[in-house]
Order: sequence, then structure tokens, then C-alpha cells
Amino acid sequence: MKVNLSKLTTEQVNEETKNIDRLSTVEMVTLMNKEDGNVINAVNAVLPEVAGAIDIIYQAFKKSGRLFYVGAGTSGRLGVLDAAECPPTFYTPPEMVQGLIAGGNGAMFVAVEGAEDDIEGGKRDLFEKELTDRDVVVGIAASGRTPYVIGALQYANKVGAATIALSCNSEAKMSQFANHPIEVVVGPEVLTGSTRLKAATAQKLVLNMFTTVSMIKLGKAYENLMVDLHPSNKKLVERAKNMVMAITDKTYEEAEAALIETNLKVKPAIVMLEADVSYKDAILAIEESEGFVRKAISIARKEQIKDGDPCSSFPR
Repeated sequence: MKVNLSKLTTEQVNEETKNIDRLSTVEMVTLMNKEDGNVINAVNAVLPEVAGAIDIIYQAFKKSGRLFYVGAGTSGRLGVLDAAECPPTFYTPPEMVQGLIAGGNGAMFVAVEGAEDDIEGGKRDLFEKELTDRDVVVGIAASGRTPYVIGALQYANKVGAATIALSCNSEAKMSQFANHPIEVVVGPEVLTGSTRLKAATAQKLVLNMFTTVSMIKLGKAYENLMVDLHPSNKKLVERAKNMVMAITDKTYEEAEAALIETNLKVKPAIVMLEADVSYKDAILAIEESEGFVRKAISIARKEQIKDGDPCSSFPR
């Protein structure tokens, strides 16, 4: 079947870069940087739609729903990347945010030709994940017409899951298959049709917002600090200590001791030190606050037993 791509902005010739092959290296990168500047404006134009999508994702998380990114090629890889960063950054379970790429996990490293054209593949991959109406599916495709993604959105709609379409063309085909379409029109690419450039940059910026803002709304940040990070290596352990020190104004040794007691969990360490309560009472305050550190500190301070009473006022 013949596919007409000529009307897609992402496939059109960029008149500003037609002579790029005649430029010096510094002129080439200067031109590319100038074109990349257009991405910020394109994303800025759709911020209300991005915010609406985040509210959908946040509400799904509140109901124990999952977020699935679905894409092919670069779009799929960006979804997998964003999903993979959530557990170490926000201490989320791996199943909470997942990335599906046409052709399977191997397509992350080696292109699987033809996989993006498999409309049944998108449906099948979500079926295997046991998609429910509590979940959210974000279809990602620069062109806005990738069959694999459209198939996934069709299946998600059938199940009753919330659907979001992220594309880089206006009036994208896949927008009609989503409850909440977002079209970030970045204009023709520096190299005609190479959507791993501006289009991919725009997609990455939006995906950053999806998870980061959703997680902040879930209480996984205190001020602008990642208090729910998973300290899985030496660098992150030191980052955790520095966060505890910065928030509580305690010494390195005090922060380290608190983190040892909490098994490297930053939130209870902060509440313990700020409210001068036990680890157990800090956990109870965090649970009562639904994960918000600022509120947990207030709860813990209020619930402390005065006059040296060894019994905690928290219900057992």
C-alpha cells in the first residue's frame, strides 16, 4: 500500500539547512543548535495539553494504574529510556512505568525492520501486559502514523485504558485514536526526515515532564530534591546523605547514621531527624501523609509524646 508522507512536516525539506553539506564544522553545529531552539517554542505551545496528560497519568497512579509508553524506533527507545529511569530516580516498582518498543527489547540496540508496520504487534504487546482500564497508554510517534502505535492505542481504547498520543505533526493520524492528543510541531528536520533530531528532542522533553511532574505530585520530591531515589551505588548513597544534610542541617555523621537505620531510605531519615522521632514513627507519619515529607514532618511533630512518655501516640 502506498503511503503519502509528503504532507508530513517532519518529512519536508528544511530550506534553512539545504546547504549544510557545504558548511564548516562550527557552522554546521551552529545551524543545528539554532534549529534545536525551535523545539522549546514548539513544546511551549502545547504545555496545556501536556499538563492535561500529566493529570491523567497522576490520577491513574493514584488508583494503582500503570503507565505504558509505546513506540517504534527512536520514539520507542525514548519511552523505554524514560521508563527505565523511574525506579532509580523515584524508587518506583519496575511495573509502574513500562516502555514497549516495536520488535521487542532487542530493538533497543538493533533496528528491527518492518516491526513498526505491525499493527497487531502493538495490540499483542499490551495484551501480554494484561492492560486494564486503570492504566494509561502513551503512543509515541514523530510521524503520528506508525501502525504499531495505532494498534496499541486501538487495543487500549477497547480495554478502557486512558490513551495519550504524542506526535510531531499537526492533524496526526494517531491523534484520532487517543483520548488526549498532543502534537508538538517542530518543523522540518535538519536532515530531511531524520526525526531522531528535533522531533526526538521534543518527545524527550515531554516525556521528562510526564514522569517528573507526576512523581512530584505523588510526593516523591521535597522542595526540588529527589527524596525517593534508590541509592543503588556509591554516588547515589552520597547524594542521599547530602540531601538529608541539606534538609535537616545535620552533620555528615548524623545523616549517615539515620540512613543506616532506615536502610538508605531518605524520607524516613529526614522525618526522624526533623521531628526527632523513631524510625517506626517516621514511617507511620509518612504513611499518614500519603508520602509527602513536608506533611509527614508536621504530623510527626504534632504526634510526639511530650514529657518523656516512651509510648508513641501513633496507633499500633
